[in-house]
Amino acid sequence: MQIRDLPYPDPGDPDVRSGPRFLLWLGRNQLRGQLRSMSWGLLHQCSIAGLPPAVGLAVQAVVDRSGSRLAWSGGLIAVLGVLIALGDTMLHRTAVTNWITAAARVQQLLARKTAELGSALTRRVAAGEVVAVSTGDVEKIGWFVEALSRFAAAAAALVLICAGLLLYLPSLGILVTLAVPLLALAVLPLLPRATRRADLQREKAGKATELASDTVAGLRVLRGIGGEELFLGRYRRASQEVREAAVRSARMWSLISAIQVLLPGVLLISLVVYGAVLARDGRIDVGQLVTVYSAATLLLFPLRHFEEIAMAYSFSRPSAQRAVRVLSLRRTDRPSTVDAAPAGDLYDPVTGLMAPAGLFTAVVCGDPDEAGRLAERLGGHAQVNADPDAAADRSGRAAEAEGGARDADAAARSAPSVLLGGVPLDELPLDSARTAVLVQDKDPVLLSGTLRELLDVPSSGRVTAEEALTAAQCGDVLDSLAQASLATDGDPMATRITERGRSLSGGQRQRLALARSLVTDPEALVLDEPTSAVDSHTEARVAAGIKALRRGRTTVAFASSPLLLDLADRVVLVHRSTVVAVGGHRELLHTDPRYRAVVTRETDDEIAALTSRGATVTIEEIEERA
Repeated sequence: MQIRDLPYPDPGDPDVRSGPRFLLWLGRNQLRGQLRSMSWGLLHQCSIAGLPPAVGLAVQAVVDRSGSRLAWSGGLIAVLGVLIALGDTMLHRTAVTNWITAAARVQQLLARKTAELGSALTRRVAAGEVVAVSTGDVEKIGWFVEALSRFAAAAAALVLICAGLLLYLPSLGILVTLAVPLLALAVLPLLPRATRRADLQREKAGKATELASDTVAGLRVLRGIGGEELFLGRYRRASQEVREAAVRSARMWSLISAIQVLLPGVLLISLVVYGAVLARDGRIDVGQLVTVYSAATLLLFPLRHFEEIAMAYSFSRPSAQRAVRVLSLRRTDRPSTVDAAPAGDLYDPVTGLMAPAGLFTAVVCGDPDEAGRLAERLGGHAQVNADPDAAADRSGRAAEAEGGARDADAAARSAPSVLLGGVPLDELPLDSARTAVLVQDKDPVLLSGTLRELLDVPSSGRVTAEEALTAAQCGDVLDSLAQASLATDGDPMATRITERGRSLSGGQRQRLALARSLVTDPEALVLDEPTSAVDSHTEARVAAGIKALRRGRTTVAFASSPLLLDLADRVVLVHRSTVVAVGGHRELLHTDPRYRAVVTRETDDEIAALTSRGATVTIEEIEERA
């Protein structure tokens, strides 16, 4: 196991039944590294343990005025010094390697899970928790894996030293042997309370971080309503709670450290007093007393590893549990039975929605949440469950308890899959399904990096970045990016975009995300409110750009804007999860009151009142009121 071997070709299938089982699985997968680190640790610890006898022999040689034995003892001490330096160096190297490889394995597992679940992940786990697991929690898990081998070496060294003292000088060795287990286990009753306090501190720190993140994300709105002081006060209180929790946690760990110092001190004092009595009575030599005292003093060093492993486990256990919470999520996709995605119509058997191949279909839903769920279904985004076998039972209980939306989610999990060219999407390989059907939700995320990197995505190659940016009407965005960074010589493609595109307006972010989707050029593109954040003039040009660029390929846009609907090849009205009308925009405005109510934002009574006053209501009048 070497760092240069990272990342692993396959990080393995983790044991996600519990946090401790996950830690055990990590340890087993790094068994060779653990054994290597333990071997170097034993060399280091045993070399240290060899110093007391060598020093004792040197002292006794001085007492006996033996020059040869003194020289021999000096040579032995020199050899032990070299072995200590070598063992310590290699122990640190191998232990840190264990830390890094464990952390890298966990990060690789999390990245694989994120790629597998996609946007479905954040419906079950907060994005902030995923980030926290892949950063802070990964380090704590790696710390435990690293400390485990050093603890094993220290424990083995303690056994060898105690056995050696019993053989060398039973009268004092038995006192040390009986005291060492008590010293190692003395702090165990305090560990549960220390762990609870540490967990509370992490929980409060997480809430404070979440509050700070929300404040930064909504800073523009807060300034508009004068809410900076309100949120500043909330964060101040949250940070004080974190400080108080940290102080209480530190007090407990300082108490544990104090006990680790006090009890060994008592042992050393007892050992010196008892040994001095034995030496005065002539039952042991001075050299033997020095040897046992030195060995007992050096025992304190491996005993420190007991405290460290306790701290590492108490911190890593909840971190491993949070990692397990993410890694245990599973998709409910059925096994793939088709090799590649076919071309053809996109059809949802649940609602009856048909998007003919090669046409621009607009879908109108009165309920935005229903539109979002339908868009995800069209993309084949399956629901996520921690336990696939219990998914149906759990969804039924959730529907009874929470009704409405939960009932819709449960129905979606048991509904037949969307068909592409007559083939169910959940029977396609995941990569083929994602290549064939791309869904852009109403709140797309822009990753940090340059604009060129943002548009450098897997694609068919038929649409260039310039064509996509033009179709999405990003000319003003390019101008603002070119002015924002003088270091790029006016090249907007080389200008960096901040995290989540926070330096851009909502409309600019939406159009850049649309350009990214257009560059991908999937066989079927599903857009959920692609122009909701732009003005009406830009909206009309964007709609025309989408239709022109996507000519000959399937496009589905969920929208209620007359400007976009009027450009669609066909318009579908979905009411209560069922297709109730299909036609052109102007035709449906004239013939379907439900469609008219959604598009014009007017009730049936308002339309009837207009009709009764003016005998007729023209299409132009309805669109003006919209």
